[in-house]
Amino acid sequence: MPPRRQRPRESPALVAFGRQMRRLREAKDIKQETIAHLTKVSGPQVSRIENGKKRATRSFVIAVDDYLEAGGSLISLWEDLNKDGHPVPIWFDWPQVESDAVMLVSWENSVVPGLAQTSAYASAMLRGNQEATDARISRQTVLTKDDDSPSPTVLFLLDEHVLYNLVGTPETMREQLEHLLELSLFPNITIQVVLGSGEHEGVLGSFVVATMEDRSEVAYIETAVRGITTDNPADLSILARTLVELRSRALTQAMSRELIRKVIQEQWT
Repeated sequence: MPPRRQRPRESPALVAFGRQMRRLREAKDIKQETIAHLTKVSGPQVSRIENGKKRATRSFVIAVDDYLEAGGSLISLWEDLNKDGHPVPIWFDWPQVESDAVMLVSWENSVVPGLAQTSAYASAMLRGNQEATDARISRQTVLTKDDDSPSPTVLFLLDEHVLYNLVGTPETMREQLEHLLELSLFPNITIQVVLGSGEHEGVLGSFVVATMEDRSEVAYIETAVRGITTDNPADLSILARTLVELRSRALTQAMSRELIRKVIQEQWT
């Protein structure tokens, strides 16, 4: 078996953008706090962008480019580094986006989303890879933060098929659906089942939309080849329309709980 590839600690694309932004800012003798006030984000977020630890949104870049009189150079750099909708490597910054989000809206059409999976379900999905399973489960701390930052508002939209799609054993499925019921009792978590009859745009793939503290949005879209991180307005507009349609087909949370209980009894007990 080939050695497991390690994730780099920094994204070259994010670091390149951050360094150029810092150069332009310091050349104008402008403080980070001024940029934070201008863009309505926190000072630490500006620092993280300049240090290559956080992805900048297009609206942020446009505002900073204009204020620093950069003549579009920051915008051009951001566009060069965000080809195909994401800075490379694509998987570097999504966990941080997920952790910083104030709202997460997730749509899944085939399996339970990672943030809502039990260890047994995740292990079955990842073919027993314990390291990957532990990493996936550790991400779930964002749902119920125990530090000073509030937990995000989370909406899980699940296709009805997810409840019947066998992953692991029947016992794994029963435990997983019971876990969904438990999660739905948390005040910041809503779980709704989308009825599977008919055709809708959601059948094309799963995705998550993260709303950040500054009200900007970043989406993670699953494709057959790889996941794509994007904050492209055109992409976000398509996802917004898809979510409107999905929610129109979704059962209420109370009705979703009843359906989940029914599937546990009739399918997995």
